[in-house]
Amino acid sequence: MPGLLQSLQETLGNDATPTAIQALSTKNLFRDRVEGERYKEFLLASETGSGKSIAYLLPMLQDLKRTEHEQSDAISQHSTPKPLNPRALVLAPTHELTRQLASFAKNLSHVIKLRVMCASKANTTSAAKFSGTASKMKEKFEGGGAVSDGAFVISKASRGSRPVDLLVGTPMKLLEMERGRGWNWEERARERAMRIGKVKSEDVKDADEGIKEASREFWVDEPEMGLENVQWVVVDEADVLFDPDFQESTRMLLGDIAAARGSPVPVIPSSALSPTPDSEATTTISYPFNFLLTSATIPTSLATYLSNYHPSLTRLASPRLHHLPPTLRTEHTSWTGGNKNADIERRIRRVWAEDALVHSKTATGSGPVKLSKLLVFCNKRSKVEQLAAFLDGRGIKCVALTGGAETRKRGSNHHLDGFLKTGGPVLTGPGVCDPAQTPHVLVTTSLLSRGLDFSPMIKHVFIVDEPRNMIDFLHRAGRAGRAGEAGKVVVFGRAKGRGSGRTEEVKEKVRAVAG
Repeated sequence: MPGLLQSLQETLGNDATPTAIQALSTKNLFRDRVEGERYKEFLLASETGSGKSIAYLLPMLQDLKRTEHEQSDAISQHSTPKPLNPRALVLAPTHELTRQLASFAKNLSHVIKLRVMCASKANTTSAAKFSGTASKMKEKFEGGGAVSDGAFVISKASRGSRPVDLLVGTPMKLLEMERGRGWNWEERARERAMRIGKVKSEDVKDADEGIKEASREFWVDEPEMGLENVQWVVVDEADVLFDPDFQESTRMLLGDIAAARGSPVPVIPSSALSPTPDSEATTTISYPFNFLLTSATIPTSLATYLSNYHPSLTRLASPRLHHLPPTLRTEHTSWTGGNKNADIERRIRRVWAEDALVHSKTATGSGPVKLSKLLVFCNKRSKVEQLAAFLDGRGIKCVALTGGAETRKRGSNHHLDGFLKTGGPVLTGPGVCDPAQTPHVLVTTSLLSRGLDFSPMIKHVFIVDEPRNMIDFLHRAGRAGRAGEAGKVVVFGRAKGRGSGRTEEVKEKVRAVAG
């Protein structure tokens, strides 16, 4: 499609060549679906930084544009009263990733004029959610009874239709949009109470059996998204979205889409999923939409799930799957036995000293030294906060990001300005090259290790805690050395004494994935 090709050339340049996974996608996913033919089911598996988002966005966007008119007729005949009725969904595990993917999809589709929206942006109306008098609201909160006059509903004036072709979001956010905000508040409140010890398990059982007194009633807003028109669903970072922490909400959303399209499928409880390959004991699932998954790794749990429940799914894998990018070098460095934070600071300053040396040999003017930006991964939130505070105290301004950080709630990725890859202008001005004024170090957990495309200025990734597993290591290390750029991952460990044996094991495993 000429318009799509033009956007691709504007984004990547005229000399870009497809990667292995992009070539496989071009060969298999651009074929038009024939009436009565099964929907597409594919897994795109390739190493980090190999352009998997392009591999699935291009065929999906082309199909959405090609079928735009015929689907608009069908939509007008089966329209729903909900404000949003997307034709395609992309699911991703974090709000940061959904925002970046939506921005990239907009860049690719701006010539062919498809409407892309991100569910994790601050783009919703700020109108009041409920109508009614203050006294009625007070009665509702204090009385715990149902209000029969329907006064507390989403204002219809704020629910105007917003046409959208592609919607990007996390599974939980999209479930909230299609079921109504607060659909699972009661369950979440019980779980929270269990965690803090206010409710014992037998109390919960009594409540389920109707013995306990009726609990507080929770608000549930009206749904704002319909799923009847969904033709494509992409599960980005499928190894995360089908792991135990996410799979329930992911499969629940997929089941809701299938039901909305008139072909319901069983949503099997996680506890009932077969943990081993067993084709005879499982029910195969066939979704009534094009179903694509992408991943940089295929853990055993994901492979088993797909073999059992999606045996007809086609797997497209690049030759370097489960390996580091060839442009990414690895280095192992030892703790000195003193302050570990000081060891990390020294290694950071060594990187900048190397930058200054290169600048002195290659610079043609008197401009400031462009210092590399670094990404530091820790295993725990407390370590992130502790290390960032130490570096700040040593004159190295940091961005510390964990799951509960306040900056993540602002509806944008501005808290990562200067670190993520963007199509905008490079920041300039006084202090931009000074790490004491402008953050040059991002300290985080695995939160930011999945899918995000970081700036080419990030050439170093520090892994300061032992990786929990090699899948975790591949994702963390893969934030550098992307799209053919040179990079280095520095792994900290013990050279002698307690823990040195584990360090040697990690070295062996790293050598295996770096080959």
